[in-house]
Amino acid sequence: MKMQKEYLDLVLVPCGLLIMFSYHLVLLYRCLKLPHTTVIGFENIDKKAWVQKIMESENKDVKTALDVLSANISAATYLASISLTLSALIGAWIANNSAIFQSKLIYGDTRPATMSIKYISLLICFLSAFSCFVQSSRCFIHANYLISTPGTDVPSEYVELAVIRGGDFWSLGLRALYFATTLLLWFFGPIPMFATSVVMVALLHSLDSDTASLVKNRSAGKKKLFQKFEGGHI
Repeated sequence: MKMQKEYLDLVLVPCGLLIMFSYHLVLLYRCLKLPHTTVIGFENIDKKAWVQKIMESENKDVKTALDVLSANISAATYLASISLTLSALIGAWIANNSAIFQSKLIYGDTRPATMSIKYISLLICFLSAFSCFVQSSRCFIHANYLISTPGTDVPSEYVELAVIRGGDFWSLGLRALYFATTLLLWFFGPIPMFATSVVMVALLHSLDSDTASLVKNRSAGKKKLFQKFEGGHI
């Protein structure tokens, strides 16, 4: 029975991680080559339009732009703090050598070496999330400076790059937390971890590809604008 549990971890855990990594590789390809098929791509297009509208307006609405960027900075800082706190808790847990998840009720490999791998993997995910959220805050702060610098003509491309990079690091931080969720379920056995990976991929696919509502809203907006323009010339 012990060997069966060990083999179960060796099979289900890599399969679960392979499903997660494969999905995100496909998502990365779609974001780079087919951005209009993903929510992330639509968000990047909207960010470019938002920056161009602010930078090209006669009376640059700096206050509104700074309020939007400050909200993103606050959210990224908050999630970075949570990730760092969870990393510290996991580090303290490893130092105390807790045996809560080594119970016989857990169907899986509960040897000390495997438990160390679980803790280290989870710690890496939280530290990666922390790093990404910190970089996201840095990019948004840089965009803050670019927009609010008085008396200079900063190219809108610089601001777009900073804002989009901040959003990309934000997305990477969230993905690291998603991986941490699946690894957290590994403490309860390889079966919950594998099931969570499958459910997570199905849920993320629905969220990342749900562009029908965005296309519908944009089409409706363009139709109203066209009708308004046509009506003004009749």
